[in-house]
Amino acid sequence: MIALPRLIAHRCGGNRAPENTLAGLHEAARAGCRAVEFDVMLSADGTPVLIHDETLERTTNGVGRVCETPDAVLFSLDAGAGERIPTLAEAAVLCQRYGLLANIEIKPATGHEAATGASVARFVQERWQGLPPLLSSFSAEALQAAWCVAPELQYGLLFEAVPADWQRQCGAIGAVTLHCAAGRVTDALLAEAAAAGVPVLCYTVNEAGAAQALFARGVSSVFSDRIDLLA
Repeated sequence: MIALPRLIAHRCGGNRAPENTLAGLHEAARAGCRAVEFDVMLSADGTPVLIHDETLERTTNGVGRVCETPDAVLFSLDAGAGERIPTLAEAAVLCQRYGLLANIEIKPATGHEAATGASVARFVQERWQGLPPLLSSFSAEALQAAWCVAPELQYGLLFEAVPADWQRQCGAIGAVTLHCAAGRVTDALLAEAAAAGVPVLCYTVNEAGAAQALFARGVSSVFSDRIDLLA
């Protein structure tokens, strides 16, 4: 069973650094976080990179779709405060250095679901060192493709609201965790998950009282932008 800390830093370092950047990983480690979450998408060259949106405008000074932007352009962009978009390989090095558990959210661009899932799983299978990461995704196709490449890895099902057949979906890929929006988790679901021995992780929780209430109900971990939330 995967060992989960109660707090997982959202998008690398929460609000301490530009999202999905190496600076965020440094900040998470500096703050004593034991786990981080970040999003991974493929560039036009097929390189797994850390970014949340399918387009560049919100988080960088670039324009256009990530999946249509070559590495030479992508890595020249400013992702905030002088940071650049990191590769999954760079993030893996820091996670190993700091002993961080990583929740890699596979974030495929539309039309690239299977390719993204397979690429991330292959990278983890062949190159990841240190604590084995947890792979999750809103895309069932991406998760299935990842599992087909590397069924031995750890997977988490990710939903906004958990569907009634979540246990069947868990069984299909041997998922070890269940993730959902904090506002959509029900006591009935928590009871089902507890009976099945599946930890429930909730996003995105930025108030200490809300986090404690979720823990009291049986939630195992929360994703937060406030990496000092439980201090």
